[in-house]
Amino acid sequence: MLLGIHLSQRLLKPIQTMISINVLSEEKAWSNKLKNKKFFFKKVCSLFPKKYKFPNKQVSLTLLLSNNKCIRKLNKEFRNKNKSTDILSFPFNEKIKLSKNTYIGDIIISFNFMNKPKSQNVKNFKKKIIKIFIHGFLHLLGFDHIKIKDYKIMLREEDKIYQSVISKINYFD
Repeated sequence: MLLGIHLSQRLLKPIQTMISINVLSEEKAWSNKLKNKKFFFKKVCSLFPKKYKFPNKQVSLTLLLSNNKCIRKLNKEFRNKNKSTDILSFPFNEKIKLSKNTYIGDIIISFNFMNKPKSQNVKNFKKKIIKIFIHGFLHLLGFDHIKIKDYKIMLREEDKIYQSVISKINYFD
């Protein structure tokens, strides 16, 4: 019986995510809502559907948890838009080709946008963060929403990933 337990544990071992995230924060308010930011985003990625876990590849990205002031500056400098926004994504390459080790780019998320309304509970805050992080992640993989056809494709993928994560979110709520 003991052998059977060990065997079943090995068979049920979850797929390890092959996504490495360097999480940086320049806004202190993030810590009030997300105690262990790196763990949170690593866990989110581990709940992605299999095709976005990139088996046998090492995919990495950088995530900057920021605020409206910083994101406005970046938006002006790189996109010529003098306003803050919820998220910016900067793919490392225009055409993504995943090799054994691939850096896919940078994501910046504004706390000020995510924390609206200020009265929202932590669970709803986390859901918003997950949704916007997935959106930025897909941009790094080459998805966009300039044309309506591309918008529908991206939205469908975003929802698939989000549903996969949300259905298992109780692991770290």
